[in-house]
Amino acid sequence: MIDAIRSRAATYAGDRFFYGWAIVGIAAIMMFSSGPGQSYTFSVFLDPISLDLGISHTTIATAYAFATFAAAFLLPRTGVLLDRFGPRKALILAACLLGVACMFFGAASNFLWLAAGFAALRFMGQGATMMCTANLVSQWFSRRRGFAMSLMALGFAASMAIHPPLGSYLIEQYGWRTAWVILGVLTWLVMLPPIVLLAYDKPEAIGLTLDGDDEVSGQTSSSEPAADSGNGLTLPEAKQQRAFYLLCAVWFIIGGLVTVLHFFQVSILGDRGFSSQDAAQLFTISAITMVVTMPLIGRLFDAVRSRYVIAAALTFNALALICITLVSSYASAVLYAVIFGATNAFMMTMFGYIWPRYFGRTHLGSIQGMGQMFGVVGASIAPVPVGYAIDTFNSASGVLRGLSVIELAMAVAVVMLLRTPPGVDVPAGLE
Repeated sequence: MIDAIRSRAATYAGDRFFYGWAIVGIAAIMMFSSGPGQSYTFSVFLDPISLDLGISHTTIATAYAFATFAAAFLLPRTGVLLDRFGPRKALILAACLLGVACMFFGAASNFLWLAAGFAALRFMGQGATMMCTANLVSQWFSRRRGFAMSLMALGFAASMAIHPPLGSYLIEQYGWRTAWVILGVLTWLVMLPPIVLLAYDKPEAIGLTLDGDDEVSGQTSSSEPAADSGNGLTLPEAKQQRAFYLLCAVWFIIGGLVTVLHFFQVSILGDRGFSSQDAAQLFTISAITMVVTMPLIGRLFDAVRSRYVIAAALTFNALALICITLVSSYASAVLYAVIFGATNAFMMTMFGYIWPRYFGRTHLGSIQGMGQMFGVVGASIAPVPVGYAIDTFNSASGVLRGLSVIELAMAVAVVMLLRTPPGVDVPAGLE
């Protein structure tokens, strides 16, 4: 029954457009549904949890850090399983477990339970769901991978716009615990139908090729750069390349520092006179900026040397770190939100782009899992010093400005040192 529905959908769409674009739409829904495991959603829950459980921001950040750190080390194994079973089956399992994790987190009554809930949400939402989703799109595109990833990331923008205000509303109406039960049910309702009924792992499964090129020969027009043929390095081979460690460092830094701003935006701006609702609504401005800028950024990844675009992503994040420390009015807060939205547009497009771009797609799951582990470790560590600064000095400005310097230094290193490893096809003009 399910296979028949999928086959009819693919046949119907195939007469009208490349089915990979339907896959991108499904992927956008998956990215949206990762919201309960994202830091911007936790941001509106920090104060209610702190008051209810009687614990400080530093304690919550520590629970978050340990949980995220532990969850990170499951991602390499998840990547291996992803290569074995494919992203569709992995996403079905992730959807089921993410809903359960929401309900488990809502029942937290102490530090250990809170930490375990954070671990489950971070692993299933920010970890497994996002990794499997990016893997799915990567298997369908090469020449237009950057643009496809940018469209996929529109789901993340929609989540950033909707989940924090939704969480704030649910807290006010039902309390923070019931809010998580509702988020869990909504996750099941949104995620499961499209991935079960419509998704295929690869274009080859329905007689298509990458990017919707000629189904028989797989050739592109002479004016287009050739798509990769599925070649790629194994994880041990990737570990022998300088590019692997540079990209892991990039993902560690940008993953950690974007998380800091998601996690503490409401608290930092609250100290500057903004209500929780007003601070949460700035996520909507950031999300609108993402929607506007992501197609452009996707095109940049497809047309400009990759290391320059990656360096630009790091630079925008550094600017966001500086700008939030200078907010003194609503206008300056909006400026920060716009810069932070552009940062997220770069990051979410880059999230699924860099690993197949530099290491191919044959063993993408295992390489992506290892690389994403570094990003999640960064996300676990970075909030701790910021939370400590907020509790101890009532300001995180000095710490944030110092972190921005590290990020700018990483941008320079990327431009100078990042190159594609031998044996991996490079689309024309990107090296």
